[in-house]
Amino acid sequence: MVAIKDKSNRSSVRWFFFLVTLSLLISGCEKNKSSVEILPPKLTNNPSFDITATNFLPLLSFFVSKGGTSPISYTIELDTDETFQSEHLIRYEGVQAVNKFVAEKRLETPLQDKSRNYWRVKAVDSAGRESRWSTSRFYVDTEYNKKFMNLVRVPIASVSVSSGRNKFNIIDLDDPGQESFWQATPPGPIQDSVLFDFGKTQVISRIWMLSNIHSDDGWLEDFYWEISENGKDFKRVPGGKVEGNDTHMNTIDIPPVRARYMRLKIKQHRGTATQLNALIFYSPGMPSIPKAPEGGYVLLVGDQMSGATYTQLAGFIEKLDLGVQTLSIPHYEVSLEMLNNLNRKPLAILFSGNDANYVNLPMYEYNGLFEIIREGDVPILGICAGHQMLAFCYGFTFCRSMGWADLTALEKRSQIEPIYIVKENPIFKNMNNPFIAPEVHEWCVAVIPEGFELLAKSSYIQAIRSKEKFIYGEQFHSEIEVPYNGGENYLINFLNMAIEKTKQSDAL
Repeated sequence: MVAIKDKSNRSSVRWFFFLVTLSLLISGCEKNKSSVEILPPKLTNNPSFDITATNFLPLLSFFVSKGGTSPISYTIELDTDETFQSEHLIRYEGVQAVNKFVAEKRLETPLQDKSRNYWRVKAVDSAGRESRWSTSRFYVDTEYNKKFMNLVRVPIASVSVSSGRNKFNIIDLDDPGQESFWQATPPGPIQDSVLFDFGKTQVISRIWMLSNIHSDDGWLEDFYWEISENGKDFKRVPGGKVEGNDTHMNTIDIPPVRARYMRLKIKQHRGTATQLNALIFYSPGMPSIPKAPEGGYVLLVGDQMSGATYTQLAGFIEKLDLGVQTLSIPHYEVSLEMLNNLNRKPLAILFSGNDANYVNLPMYEYNGLFEIIREGDVPILGICAGHQMLAFCYGFTFCRSMGWADLTALEKRSQIEPIYIVKENPIFKNMNNPFIAPEVHEWCVAVIPEGFELLAKSSYIQAIRSKEKFIYGEQFHSEIEVPYNGGENYLINFLNMAIEKTKQSDAL
């Protein structure tokens, strides 16, 4: 070691070590601070931003906070005023998490119909530390899901855009298509535009639009619609102008207009560049009534955004030794009127699963399905998403994301959570208790509607039934053909019960 004789040098060295020590202390304090800091909860579950709740007592669910010192509880405030200072303020303290992913609270005070409601949540840890507020909003409209929409989807022959790539994503109506999008070239021209060609003249009365589902980057603020018969000469659509838009999902009702071409003109957008995830046009009217098969059959309702069924339901049913055929119809064409006008009524109706994130869907497209649940007289079985529809029928917030994906149909048998039968019922004939079955979902039923009862559960609700009607639901997939599926008989028993019910009715 070299001795430092110069006093100024020794002073400099001491000052250097002082700064290093101070830096380490500050770093340690910051590290300790970050370990106890509470991040705000995420309100992107159900209801997420601008969702329509259809029950006066919605369930508020959100993703839990990270950080802080356990146990963590939550404070919820809800008001019709975005300042949270009105006489209508509702406050809940000490709300606990359901599991390590999600917390929830069902309101105890009924909300007003046709109202916009703001809500916010903050986390509080055991040391009294609080997170920042997370804030969102939703609407209440108890008539929103009551009747079939009396609209028919209009197919789009082609689409062209003013700039950017992936224009097909705008009309990509499968479930993953909610995530894919077209984006104009940043920063985008002053007037972005999108041209739709229907291939022939159509009557248009509703336009549904979905933009960025993760942030407001790309949302359309000021825009208007135009129509044309030749694709060159355009005129504005009455009622088709929107200014000051502040949301990601728009349903625009216009007086019916006839056109082969429709053009979206975008004057202003938020963020980097215009973004569109999905768009659907509708004509007024009712879908044509399908022709039912001869003999006994099951009506399969395809609940995916494209209208398809999830997994091979039809093939599974038709190869059973029951002599039953199938007829598949997309959810957006199903209604009570359609059911009542079929040339032959089905033995049963099955609502299929899907891959969708409901908070980004035009949920009014399921209204005909909800009509049948409430008013129909045909046996119903809801599978996976179809099971959730039984709860959605009575409140759009009664189902939520679990915060994790149960994909045990794709994993090892040893990882599958057993399902426990909690109430005996003929639908469990020849089934073990507990049993295991394939799971492919990220959402679950969180509130069992009035008039329904729990039949089976794992760590969440697995099966329910109506106490008044022939309606059953299953979260698991009895139709997926894997060697370990102990839930197959749930579907088979349902079909046998429905066939027997038909025989008894025919005998009267």
